[in-house]
Amino acid sequence: MLAKIYSYGIVGLDAYPVCIEVDVGRGLPSTTIVGLPDSAIRESRERVRAAIKNSGFDYASGRVTINLSPADTKKEGPSFDLAIALGILEATGQISSPLLRQYAILGELSLDGKIQPVRGALAIALSLPTSPLQGLILPQANAEESSIANQAAIYPVTSLQQVVYFLHNPETIKPFHVSTESLLNKINHYDIDFSDVHGQIHVKRGLEIAAAGSHNILLIGPPGSGKSMLAKRLPTILPDMTLDEALETTKIHSVMGLLKSHQSLVATRPFRSPHHTTSDVALVGGGSTPKPGEVTLSHNGVLFLDELPEFNRSCLESLRQPLEDRCVTISRAVKSLRFPAQFMFVASMNPCYCGQFGNPRVPCKCSSTQVQKYRAKISGPLLDRIDIHLDVPAVNYTELMGVRPAESSAQIKERVNQARAVQTERFRDDNACPANGGGTIANAQMSHRQVRKYCELGKEENDLLKQAMTELNFSARAHDKILKVSRTIADWTGSKEIKTEHLAEAIGYRSLDRDWWG
Repeated sequence: MLAKIYSYGIVGLDAYPVCIEVDVGRGLPSTTIVGLPDSAIRESRERVRAAIKNSGFDYASGRVTINLSPADTKKEGPSFDLAIALGILEATGQISSPLLRQYAILGELSLDGKIQPVRGALAIALSLPTSPLQGLILPQANAEESSIANQAAIYPVTSLQQVVYFLHNPETIKPFHVSTESLLNKINHYDIDFSDVHGQIHVKRGLEIAAAGSHNILLIGPPGSGKSMLAKRLPTILPDMTLDEALETTKIHSVMGLLKSHQSLVATRPFRSPHHTTSDVALVGGGSTPKPGEVTLSHNGVLFLDELPEFNRSCLESLRQPLEDRCVTISRAVKSLRFPAQFMFVASMNPCYCGQFGNPRVPCKCSSTQVQKYRAKISGPLLDRIDIHLDVPAVNYTELMGVRPAESSAQIKERVNQARAVQTERFRDDNACPANGGGTIANAQMSHRQVRKYCELGKEENDLLKQAMTELNFSARAHDKILKVSRTIADWTGSKEIKTEHLAEAIGYRSLDRDWWG
C-alpha cells in the first residue's frame, strides 16, 4: 500500500516542499530511504521504528521503501521523522484520514514517541502561503516561532499519539496564535548600556555618528582602553528593529538552530564576535552544502572583529564582497545561493604589537619595522571600506572613577533616531523605485549616483575636499566615504547642507589613510 505525506526541507535559508512517499510491500522486513538523504535521515529508520512501537502501534512487517521527492535535492536533518512515521502508519492501514494530505508535517521523534523541536520552522511557515496546504503540524516548542509569521494555521503537537488522534478528531487542537507586535515590544531590551562607559567622549561621538549613518568603524587603541566594551554597546544605540527585520533575522537564526530555549523572536540587533582563529567559510559562509557564515548571522546587526590584524589575511579579504554588496553569493556546480549580509562592520586593534605606540605615558617597545609589519596585516582595500577610524586612548584614573553619570544608550539612541528619520525621508522616493537605488535606509548604503545627488558641496567645502584628496592621496572610494560621513554629521546636527565643519570632521575620521601607509 502506498501513502503520501507532505513536509518541507531547507536549502540555504529558504524552505522547499518535500513529498514523502511510503510503500509497504511483500518481502523480508527492511526499510530503505531514497531521495538523497543525509546520515541523520538514514538513522531515522531506527528512531521511527522505536517511536511507532512505543506509541502502541505496529511497525510494518514487510519491505518498506521511503522516497523523499524531489529526488535530486539533498535532504538534511531529522525533521522528516514524524511525517515518515505517519506515512508508515497509513501505508499499513493503522490510520486513515483525508487530513493527512492537507497539512505539512514536521517533527523529530524520540524513541518514546515524543516530538522534538526542529530547525527552520519560521522559514517553512513563511513558505506555506504559496502551497495549497491548509496548515502546519509541528512540535509544540516551534509553535510560537512559526506563528509570528501570521501566514498559516499552526497546530502544535507533543507526541505521535496526539497527532494520530488529531487527524481523526481535528477539533481537539486549535490553531496557535501569538501577538507579534506585543512580543516584539516585550523582549526588545538589552542588558548593557552606554552609561557603563566613563570618559571617551569623542569615541562615543564617533560611534553615535556611525550608528546614525550605519557606517563601518575601526577602533584603534592600547589594551584596556575600552574598545571591546564600546563596540558591544553599539547595538543599544541603533534604531529598534522593525517587524520585517525581526522576522528576517529570526528566520536566519532559526535555520541555523541558534534560537535559545523558549526564544521565538530575535527582537534585538545581533552582535556577532567571532574569534580571530575563525576560517573563511565560518566567516562568510560556504561548505560542500552551503551554509551562512558570521556575516549573515550578523544581518541587521553588528559584526565585531576584535584584534583585527590577528585574523587570517585571506579571511579578512573575503569580507570585501559582503561589505560592498551587502550579500554573499556562494556558487556550486549544482546551484548558487545568496545570503543577506546587511551589517555594520566594527573592528578593533592595537596600534602595534605591544599596543603602546603613540602612548605618551608608556613607551612603545616595537621597532619602526615591527610597527609597519603589524599594520601591513590589514590591506589598503579593506581599510578603504571602513568609513570611520577612531583613536581610543587609555582612560585616566579621574575619568574612570568619575561620579558624574555617563549618558545612557536611550539618550544617544534618541538622537540617532532623529538622524535616521531624516534619511528615511530623503530616500523615500528612491526606495519606491528600485531602479534608483531601492533599499537604501542609511547614508552608508548610498550608491555613487545618490552620493552625487544628496552630497552636493559649496565652493569652500569643495576646495577643502580637493585639497584633502590631493595632499593626503585619498582613493576614489575614500572620497565617497568622506561625503557619506559628512552627510550623516550634517543630518545629526540638523543641517540640510554639508558645511565645512562637517566635511573637516569626516576627513579627520580617515586618519589611517594618511598615517597608515606613510
